[in-house]
Amino acid sequence: MSPIYYHLSLMKGKVAVITGATRGIGFELAREFASRGATVLVCSRDIKSASDAAKRVGKNAHPFSLDVSNPASVRAFVKDAVAKHGRIDILVNNAGYPFDKKTWYKEMHEITDEEFDRVLEVDLKGTFRLTRAVLSVMIKKKNRGDGGVGGVIINISSTPAIAGHVEGAPYTLAKAGIIAMTKHVALEYGNRGVRAYSLALGNIATDATFGSMDEKARMQAAQENAMRRWGKPEEVARVAASLAGDDFSFATGNTFVIDGGAVLL
Repeated sequence: MSPIYYHLSLMKGKVAVITGATRGIGFELAREFASRGATVLVCSRDIKSASDAAKRVGKNAHPFSLDVSNPASVRAFVKDAVAKHGRIDILVNNAGYPFDKKTWYKEMHEITDEEFDRVLEVDLKGTFRLTRAVLSVMIKKKNRGDGGVGGVIINISSTPAIAGHVEGAPYTLAKAGIIAMTKHVALEYGNRGVRAYSLALGNIATDATFGSMDEKARMQAAQENAMRRWGKPEEVARVAASLAGDDFSFATGNTFVIDGGAVLL
């Protein structure tokens, strides 16, 4: 088998759910997984945006409406996804509360309950809701054609969840909870074939971060890591795709830091 064909067939037959998949990291995740043969469910609150993104990804991508902050939406999505595709093998919890400068730059003692809850509702509780629903699918024997059970869950976290930060307290707390959730899933469901990972991201050049800064702030941020540059969304996507394949079959519960060498464990 040639290396190119092997790469293209790594996820053949797998069904992958990717939230927040219409732009930035989520879109690159969808494109990378589809390029490796997975059937990708491109999820967004806005079905038109999901449809547009799925068309750009290609024939292996299918749009779905999903609002992870709405329990009814989560239940309806999982039911629809299984009805149409038979199973869910991979879940990437990428959807997150939009970067909000007003909240980000507030000191922790100034954060209101409402501001805190808005971030947790999407980042932490949304990840929990969808993970809970998908686990119910993954641990059923009918999940896969070969009669086996299991799957892979990848959660998007951030380096402040590990090292702390002086800004964005609600985001740090939500992302830290995601890492704890990942470990819990790995330990509780490992004996049923479910693997779980967290990706702790540093400065990744997306519209939400890179696009919101002036040139001086961008240059300062680039100096925070050993590589002296911003990461690219496609670099995150390649790590996630590797974890979702069988190359990491005896690793689970891990947090993989993708930050160019700023936080060293």
